[in-house]
Amino acid sequence: MDPVKIPKMRKTEYDSLIKHQYVSRIAFGACEHPYIAPFMYVFDGKYLYFLSTKYGRKIEYFTSNPKVSVEIEEYAPDLSVFTFVSLQGFLVEVKDPSQKKKVREQFVSMIRDKGLSPRVLSAFGHSPADSPEAIVREERSMVWKLVGVKDIVALKNG
Repeated sequence: MDPVKIPKMRKTEYDSLIKHQYVSRIAFGACEHPYIAPFMYVFDGKYLYFLSTKYGRKIEYFTSNPKVSVEIEEYAPDLSVFTFVSLQGFLVEVKDPSQKKKVREQFVSMIRDKGLSPRVLSAFGHSPADSPEAIVREERSMVWKLVGVKDIVALKNG
């Protein structure tokens, strides 16, 4: 008996998934075993942007090899419906001050629009007692951009 293959998503479908979600997993390969960590992101319609605290293993892995896989998913609690997209590319640090500010402002808008808990600010090096605007005022995190995407796998079960 042949296995049932999960159908592929069209670009419009996976772009919609990426726009709707805001949490991803990034797999770093610059170590003996791949290292996977969750990252919130914003999507400008072309690029994914991430904020990264300036400490931890991910900094070492990013520095030694910026090639990554990024995975974004959505599923029903009973898994009756699921979709995911995996993008293979590499991360670059955004250094242009105006671009960094724009991305940070997008994060503030996303946090507010989605009604996220203030506790999420700790993922960016801030206290939950801070206002989300502190992300823009104080650069406690790096801004990364996913570029050079070589492969996209996007599947859905229905």
